[in-house]
Amino acid sequence: MIEKIKPSRSEKIIFLFVVILAISSLSSFFLIKNKCLFIKNYDPQGLTFNNPGNIAVLNVDCGNVIIELYPDISPKAVNRFKELVKSEAYDNIAFHRVIKNTLVQAGDLEFGKKGYLNYGKIGTGESGLGTINSEIDTPFDFDKGSVALARTKKYNTEDSQFFIVLRDEPLFETEFTPIGKVIYGLEALYKIKYLDKSEYVLRPDFINTLRMLVN
Repeated sequence: MIEKIKPSRSEKIIFLFVVILAISSLSSFFLIKNKCLFIKNYDPQGLTFNNPGNIAVLNVDCGNVIIELYPDISPKAVNRFKELVKSEAYDNIAFHRVIKNTLVQAGDLEFGKKGYLNYGKIGTGESGLGTINSEIDTPFDFDKGSVALARTKKYNTEDSQFFIVLRDEPLFETEFTPIGKVIYGLEALYKIKYLDKSEYVLRPDFINTLRMLVN
């Protein structure tokens, strides 16, 4: 008859430690692979808006980001943005510039298209519609979730690129043309891929779709 050997107390502790380590590793792997696990995805059809004609829905990997546009503040900029959204020009366009917990930028229609990225020129592309003048005279609080058109170092060079701030940026007032604010789903933008040592992202995340709620 084979005698059973009982594990010692230290062997039990080691075994328990290995099991806990394995569970922890699997959990970490699961969470890393599912970065959107705790992000709520908002359905705009289940929400009520005062002016649905000024609601844009930006869909990213972690869900919908719902933006309220402000044509009363920046009529030309909002008109340009709506024009591009309605033409579906922003679909599959890269978030080419991302600063962790600060801002995400997209909208390079010329050099930021999925499958046709030009890393040497991304961020300098145009829409083909020409530039528009900066609209910076109306007071606007650039608090977290604000959306604005990007420009070069010169004013009156806004085109198709836009950015969304992930924290309050009061110094942006009178510097950039605001077009709206995120009212639902801002947390999904914190999951957009970024690099620690560069604002410009190699193998970036993309806009899936960008649509007006009401066409």
